[in-house]
Amino acid sequence: MKKILILGSTGSIGTQALDVIRSNPDKFQVAGLTCRSRIRELREQIREFSPQAVAVEREEDAMALEKEFSGLQVYCGSRGLRDITHVDCDMIINSLMGISGMVPTYEAISQGRDIALANKETLVAGGEIITSFAAEKGVSIIPVDSEHSAIFQCLQSRGGSGVKRILLTASGGPFRKCSREELEQVTLEQALNHPKWSMGNKITIDSATMMNKGLEVIEARWLFDVDPERIEIHVHPESIVHSMVEFEDTSVIAQMGLPDMRLPISYALGYPKRVDFGGDSLDFFTEAPVLHFEKPRRDVFKCIDIAYSSIKEGGTAPCYMNGANEELVHHFLKGRIGFLDIQNTLETLMDRYQAGRASSVEELLDVDGRARRDVREALGL
Repeated sequence: MKKILILGSTGSIGTQALDVIRSNPDKFQVAGLTCRSRIRELREQIREFSPQAVAVEREEDAMALEKEFSGLQVYCGSRGLRDITHVDCDMIINSLMGISGMVPTYEAISQGRDIALANKETLVAGGEIITSFAAEKGVSIIPVDSEHSAIFQCLQSRGGSGVKRILLTASGGPFRKCSREELEQVTLEQALNHPKWSMGNKITIDSATMMNKGLEVIEARWLFDVDPERIEIHVHPESIVHSMVEFEDTSVIAQMGLPDMRLPISYALGYPKRVDFGGDSLDFFTEAPVLHFEKPRRDVFKCIDIAYSSIKEGGTAPCYMNGANEELVHHFLKGRIGFLDIQNTLETLMDRYQAGRASSVEELLDVDGRARRDVREALGL
């Protein structure tokens, strides 16, 4: 029986992880849950899964839960998000959004907990520090993103062979055929309407700008120790091939499946064994399916090149870029800026930024804070 702590249990990944656990009560047990504000949903999860501990953002919510659930350990605030990683568990699913996932990841590694990572910003902002610390502590970081899970699964067949290329697939988002002029008219409602995946607002906007794919290039660089020059993005609108790996002998291994995040979640939870979560089979091989692949339009979606440039520059550049992008997406979601203002402002800020080196998570958080301040100043907010 594997004990699982879920950071972000009321979000998209968290609820689907609980669905996998619900389907496999003989394999998994919920050790802890966290959420920010969806307290009603958290209460329902507590009643169903009886965790040892929970963490919430507001003190008044913590006090109410302590009163309602006798014996439940309740943590509160940013400190509580770190402290809950100390509870007795075998694996921690980090499905928090944005840079908020980095500190609890680091704390979990310090406790020797294996990580099922769905928070890509942890490795984008702090890849070198996080991966070296995980290696030092003997902690496994197993990816939950569908693309990185696909790569991870493909690499199980490498047999000692070196990797020639990683072929990272992308749906292309809702605007893959749009011109830059058309993107100037994009509304928030349109940007939140992803054609294939149901995700949180921030990651859905990142998918629309294709920054999500740039972030995934950086994440893949650290997860798989592959130079970014050997990581290629290929737009695949059907989202059936979740990514591919080409080995030294030019063999290409692909992982395929219907778009269902429970597949990579179940793989991470059950690794090295596969777990049945009740998903639908990919039953189209006799129906003459057509799968399309194309290069991304980097002249229109500039966030891709911004991300590649940041990882090439190295140091604190990816952390600064991530923080600035996160802040810009926040203001777009609030209706304060236009869709193209995200990439245009980010490009301007990155052209000005001089990257340094960071030796701690605290220093990275300072860089993130500076990026956010620079965004607000650039926008006049």
